[in-house]
This record gives sequence, structure tokens and C-alpha cells, in this order.
Amino acid sequence: MSQSVVRVQQTEMQLWLDKVEAWGQVDSVDVHKDACAHLCSLRDFLQRLLMHIDNMGSTTETMKKMPFLGQIVGRLCWNPVVTADVESRGLIFQCLWALYSEQPANALERKANQWIQKLLCQLATEDDESLANSLLQHSHVSPTQYRLQVLRKVVAQLQKDIGKGCSSLGDRNERCSCDRMVATCEACVPLVTCPEVAPLIGTLLQRSLTCAQATLPYDFLDALSSAYSSGRLSLEDRAVVALWYHSLPSLEETVLALLEFTVFADAPPSPQQLKRQIAQSLLPKACAQHCSIFLVVNDIFRSVLKKQEDHPCIRDLIQSFTNCFYRELTVLHTQTSLKAFFPHSPPNLLLPLLTQPSEASGEARTRHLNWLSNSLRRLTEEAEADGGSGGGGVGVVFEAWFLLVQCSHWVHEAFQLLATAEPRDSHASLWLLTFYHHPTNRGHQRNQRLVRVQQIWEQMRILFSDDHLDPGEQLRDALAVISASARRPSPLLTLGLALNCAVFSHRSHAVSARIVCTVAAASGPLSEALRVLSLLERRLGTGSGDGPSSGDPCATSVRIRQLQNALAIPTPPPPPQQLDVTHAGYAHLSHSPS
Repeated sequence: MSQSVVRVQQTEMQLWLDKVEAWGQVDSVDVHKDACAHLCSLRDFLQRLLMHIDNMGSTTETMKKMPFLGQIVGRLCWNPVVTADVESRGLIFQCLWALYSEQPANALERKANQWIQKLLCQLATEDDESLANSLLQHSHVSPTQYRLQVLRKVVAQLQKDIGKGCSSLGDRNERCSCDRMVATCEACVPLVTCPEVAPLIGTLLQRSLTCAQATLPYDFLDALSSAYSSGRLSLEDRAVVALWYHSLPSLEETVLALLEFTVFADAPPSPQQLKRQIAQSLLPKACAQHCSIFLVVNDIFRSVLKKQEDHPCIRDLIQSFTNCFYRELTVLHTQTSLKAFFPHSPPNLLLPLLTQPSEASGEARTRHLNWLSNSLRRLTEEAEADGGSGGGGVGVVFEAWFLLVQCSHWVHEAFQLLATAEPRDSHASLWLLTFYHHPTNRGHQRNQRLVRVQQIWEQMRILFSDDHLDPGEQLRDALAVISASARRPSPLLTLGLALNCAVFSHRSHAVSARIVCTVAAASGPLSEALRVLSLLERRLGTGSGDGPSSGDPCATSVRIRQLQNALAIPTPPPPPQQLDVTHAGYAHLSHSPS
């Protein structure tokens, strides 16, 4: 900047300082008229002043070259005529933001920051005896309405400025406009619960990070996270996703809240409620848009599943969430590869497991299921053989099982297939179910469990066969055998087999209900049986998209409702002799390895 330009600028600033001081000394109609007459030239002066501030390297340099700047801006803030003019007030605020130093380098800049903060705070909280009241009394606008209108105008102007991006990309010596963005973030901290500031917060969150100085301050993100989680801050969906992208604690808190509602609630939600809650959480959409968010959510699910692998509601949540996420990902047509979202999953099984059963039909679906089972079996056997005493093999097996939990629609398909399959077609499905319910091969007992599952399934086939067992003594004997072995190797596996056979068999309703009630009572709480039936009902016709593999959907829906009604009606206890046999069967099983 040449000396002549500086002299002209200093002379102009001296003239404006004299004018502003004169406006502030007397409160009269003539003074107000004079201020109004000079508003246009004042706006032009403030616009050029803002350009000079932006071209300076620091606040210290600005104050040295323009020593009257602070007096002019400060006095203008208290002039009711000037602050009532929307454009003039906006320019004053921009000058203040431009003077704020994110990292003050000396005492002058620290003092300037304090002055700016106090000035902004005073402007936002001016009382009823302020100078502005002389105008407000004649405008029929309350002080509160006036402040809100001013705040909205300032927010709109700041949104416009922040959306321009980084100004230092072309010239390193030019003062970066991201300093102003960081200052705006800090000024928003006490205002995060103010609805008028929400648009500005959304703009700050969604601004592209073009340089290191554009990183959002921790205090700002922490205040947003606290306000949003407590329901005191309302943001648009895109802003919420951006908040999770910038703030790991906020994302973790949202995932834990979803777990609290769906898994650890006193009354777990129905499948429809679970699906609705997952969609309303915005997490699947956020995960599809940002791979990093999905990796965090997936790690939380993985950790919870490791600690409570037998909790059925956790598996339901993971499967439903993955299904919802993959649907969002498909709609988004992202360029990010599936491997980036599932870096630890077996690559050859990823897409085949994510494929829905409804995408194949008849024999093709059965062949796909058998291929999945055989591939998983081969992978686990090789990993367990190569793992030895190290943990590598265990990790490979766990990731394969975790992927199966995420894509457990194929587990449901295996249950349904076994309800109608012949013995020669059952082995792959039985192995898949055994692995799903018992992923670890503790004591090398997987083969023993598989044999037990095979025996239970054969007993189920006899129980639900059309031409076997009269409803009298033979049925009672068979039920006693099933009850005594209901917890071997897994109550959930046994219950799933019984319920699917009951739904897809041609046994009479009365006999099917009797079998299911007996197995359910021996397997655990009846609520678990009702949960499985609800999942099956949703899968067959209420929005899962899988569709029935076989049979008449209407007929199966009727049988599900009949079984639900039967389970909801308390049944009389069996004879004492049968209870003794059942509990005797449990005694040595309760301490056996799971």
C-alpha cells in the first residue's frame, strides 16, 4: 500500500471519527437526520475498510496502520441509527470478525479479542434503557424482536461469508479467512441452543476443510454434541451427519443411545419398531455417505457382540442395521469399494453374503446357501488349523462369523429351508446354523454339536410329519425327548427349528401349537419365541424385502398368528414326572461348554 493511499485513508478515517463522535454527543432529531443522510457513504466506507482489514496480515498490523479503527467501529456499534440499518450493522459485524485473532500473538491482539467479545455480548444483551429504545419506541418492535431480527441478519451474512471458502489458497501472505470462521465458531458456543443460530451452525459444520486453520474448535463441537444429545439443538439431517463426521464423541453417544433403546431396554422393540428406530437415527445414511463413520459404528457393534455374543437382540440390531445401511449404500451409488467398508471381512464372502435371498429363486437360492455354508466351513477349518496357539486363526473365524451375523438373512433362510428339506439337502444348512449359534470351537466340539443338531432336526421332522405320530401317547413321548434335549446344543437353535417347522409344515394347528409351546417352555422365556415369530412374520411379508422362499404367504401368515395366540395363552404345566425328567436333563448340561 503506497504512502499516498495511507495518507488519504488516514484523512478519511479522521473525518469519519469526527462525524461519529458528533453523532454520539447529542441525541436529537437533527443528529438522527444527519446520520441517516450519511448512511450510504458510511456503508461504502465500511466496505472499503473491511477490504483493507482482510488484506492485512494480522490484527497488530491493522491497528498500527489504522489507529482510529477501533474508535470508529466501537462508537458505530452504539449509534441506534447505524445499528438499525441492516447493511451497515452487517458490515460492522464483519469488521469485528475480521479483527478477531484465533491465536493472538501479543498483548494487543489479546486485548482486542476481549474488546470484541465484550462488544458482541453487550450488543446481544442490551437492556431496555439502551440508546436503541429511542427508535424502538416509535417502531412498535419490542427489544427482544429487534435483537432476534438483527441476529437473523447477522447469521445470514456470516453464512454467506463462510461459504466463500479459504482465501489463502492463492496467496500465502494473505490473511486466511478461516480465522474468521474459527472466531465465529467460538462466538456460537454460548448460542448453540438458539434456533436462529442453527442455520449458521449447519453451514460451519458442512464447510469444506480446505486448510489446517479451518479445523472446528473442540469447545464448539463439544457444545453442539451436548445440546444435540439433550434435544436442545435442532439441526438438518446433513448438519447432523457433518457433526458426527467431525465429532467422534457425538457419534459414539448416538450409537450407544441406539443400543440402549433396542438392546438393553426393559421391553425390546418389535422388528418393525427396530427398523423404524434405526432409520430415524440417520446412522445408516451417515454410514453410507462416510466410510469412516461406518467403521466406527461397526467397531462399536463388534465390541458389544464380543462381550455378549449370545444376546439375540444384539444380533437382530446388527443384521437390521447392516441391511438398512447396504440399502442406503446401493441408492447412493458411491465410488468407495465394499472392501473399504468391510476391511476385515473375507473378500470372497462379502458380496455373496450381502446378497438378499430374494435376489435368487428356487434351486439357485438353495445352491447359493450351500455354497455360503461350504465356503464358511472351509475358511473356519483352515483358519483353526493354521492358527495354532496364536490368535490369528481366531480373528479370521470371528470376522467371518461377524459378517454372517450382519447378513443373517441367510441364517433365516437356512431355518426355512430345513422346515421343508429332505435329509440329503440338510447338511449345509445344519452346519451354517451350528456355526451361527456356536462360532467358537471350544474343546473341538463343533462336530459333536453338529451331530446333536442333526438329531434334533430329525426329531422335529418326525414330530411335524403328516403321517407320523398320533396325537396321543406317541406324541407325548416324542415331546418328552425334545424337552429333555431342548438346551442341547442351543435353546435358540432348537426353538428356531421348531417354529419354522410349525409355520411351514402341514401339521394341524392344534398339534403344531402344542409342540411349539412345549419346546418354547423348555428353551427359555416365551417372549423369545414370540420375538422369533415376529421376525419371521416381517421377513415373509411386512417389509424386509426377502419374501417367502416357498409356500403360500397368506397361509404362513395365518399359522404365525395362530402360534402367537397360542404362546400368549398360559398353558397348564406338564405332569410332575415329565418335569422331573426335563430338569434332570438340564442338570448336567448347565455346566457343559457352550
